[in-house]
Amino acid sequence: MTPVGRIASDAIGLRALRSFAEIIRTGSATAAGRNLGMTQPAVSRIIAQLESTVGFELFYRDRGRLVPTKDALLLAEEVELALAGMERVSSLVRDIAISATGELRVVAPPSFAEGLLPDMVAGFIAQNPGVRFNLDSRTIDTTKALIATRVVDCGFMKLPIDEPDLEAETMVSSGSVCVMAEGHPLAAHDLLTPTELHGYPLILLGSGRQWRAQVDHAFAEYGLRPTVAIETHTHGSACALAARGVGIAIVNALLARRYLRAPLLARPFAPPIVHEYAFVTSALSRPSRLTTEFRDEARRYLAALAS
Repeated sequence: MTPVGRIASDAIGLRALRSFAEIIRTGSATAAGRNLGMTQPAVSRIIAQLESTVGFELFYRDRGRLVPTKDALLLAEEVELALAGMERVSSLVRDIAISATGELRVVAPPSFAEGLLPDMVAGFIAQNPGVRFNLDSRTIDTTKALIATRVVDCGFMKLPIDEPDLEAETMVSSGSVCVMAEGHPLAAHDLLTPTELHGYPLILLGSGRQWRAQVDHAFAEYGLRPTVAIETHTHGSACALAARGVGIAIVNALLARRYLRAPLLARPFAPPIVHEYAFVTSALSRPSRLTTEFRDEARRYLAALAS
């Protein structure tokens, strides 16, 4: 028998533990072997090796049955716990392998997070019910830092993005629309330019953004300035204000789509202002399989939405 002092340095194999537990349950090396897909001699040999490793006898024979010793009974409960733990590990490995569990940390602009992200996340969870999401919205600079340093797994950002530590894949693009309440005098137009909009109160996303600069530039091309009645920061609030008749909201057509219900209607805005959004990950490491699969789901969803 192996001296007790050497047990710590000897490996007790998983197959030995399973054989031991099965004999405890069945009382027979033959039955244990059958349940484990092994021969009786193989099980007996494994148990003999296990006894040699632990340094004490585990079973004695009684009319053809293997009866556990007191020492074996002391060991049995811990072995069952160990095997249950190994099964949990194996189950987790299988789940991870098929992306059935895990956590995804995603950051996106507020309007994108409110308007498009919920359906994407819901579709992904429907296929991967064990996945948890952590969704966040931050400023552009903070978003870049969170993605680059891998504090989050991925994000959605408006193009252009000129950062060497970020990988960006263009996902969707859309034009701009003027959203107004039904019955507005400009509702009769099929297309609205700064000329038609001149003098009407407008609802625009906050100053300092690239989008706002593009709107100002579009009016400047016509020698005009927009009449800003309200500045806000999300497409949802802009459309809600337009529905109350306090002005016309000039917004991203794709992000405004979910809000376009009575009493709202939309008309295309010209000159065209195109909005492009990208799926962004850190360039410093390869994205996880879960991140890659979420990217694929986002690509499918946005392609269907834009078609």
